[in-house]
Amino acid sequence: MVRVVVMNAVDYCDLCDLPRSQCIHGQPPRVPAAATKAPARKRSAPVKRSVPDRVVTRRWSPPEAFRPLILAVLEQAGGELENDDMFLELEIVAGDTLLSGDRDKTPEGEERWRYAARRARVALISEGVMTKSKPGFWQLAPPG
Repeated sequence: MVRVVVMNAVDYCDLCDLPRSQCIHGQPPRVPAAATKAPARKRSAPVKRSVPDRVVTRRWSPPEAFRPLILAVLEQAGGELENDDMFLELEIVAGDTLLSGDRDKTPEGEERWRYAARRARVALISEGVMTKSKPGFWQLAPPG
């Protein structure tokens, strides 16, 4: 059994010859997306709370802790040291100040304090305090 639905001419749009339910002329106008969003609330000034600052206990030393040590070791050595000698001297100088987690390994297998020292070196090079002249050497930038 075949069912036939007969639509009369009133159900079709005069402009596009589509049923009114499908044509854009027979649909109500769309509301822009911005109009459907909730109105933005006014932001007030941030509320200052009287919560004391949290004390953060570090597990390993940040790179900033090694910057003065690196400079002191290099100055004592005449401005330049080979990579292995630099780490040996740094370990001696920083020995008592290293935190408990500094001897832990990074995911790459390097001790955390060495990784922090290398990051401090990169920062000192970018500031122009050290130079990257020869591979495997840590060197102070010439004065001037």
